[in-house]
Amino acid sequence: MNTMQLRWNDLADVKRELAVRDWFPGTSGNLSIKVDDASFLVTASGKDKRKETKEDFLLVDSQGAAIEGFAGKPSAETLLHVEVYGKTDAGCSLHVHTIDNNVISELYGDKGEVTFTGQEIIKAFGIWKEHASVTVPIIPNYANIPKLAEEFGKYVSADAGAVLIRNHGITVWGRDAFEAKKFLEAYEFLFSWHIKLLILKGR
Repeated sequence: MNTMQLRWNDLADVKRELAVRDWFPGTSGNLSIKVDDASFLVTASGKDKRKETKEDFLLVDSQGAAIEGFAGKPSAETLLHVEVYGKTDAGCSLHVHTIDNNVISELYGDKGEVTFTGQEIIKAFGIWKEHASVTVPIIPNYANIPKLAEEFGKYVSADAGAVLIRNHGITVWGRDAFEAKKFLEAYEFLFSWHIKLLILKGR
């Protein structure tokens, strides 16, 4: 099995798990995985990600342009993934729209970031200190995708990370599909926990 098929299978597994969680409402979200230094697979635009077909992903070059031989068109937000692979050695990038990440991005959008402290699941990010903290930047939801990608790219430097787009969704990346999915699950846990805590406290 060649490298592209292996990466296709890795990304399909992630898509399947996230679809079960219902994290792709209204065909939203996009996923990608690096094949080599010159190309990556990305979800096709406008498809129901709860279904599995031979046209779920397209191979694109390092600038996000579709490579001949693949049907459909790349996700509208492929340029966000271009930023990740162009600036880091990350191997997988995941972008989902959930109610929880949208609520968190709106609650803390004016501050430009949100910080979580003292939660055990922060260890998922490799932070093992007592009372550890993790901070996620929040950027405006520019309708112009190149402008959005430019702003997003300001927060992309490490091989693993995350950025919230206000009232839009979160993009998380890691060194491979397993790590990116682990980070995404951990952030979504923190978002859900925080919202429930605020409700219970009557805030």
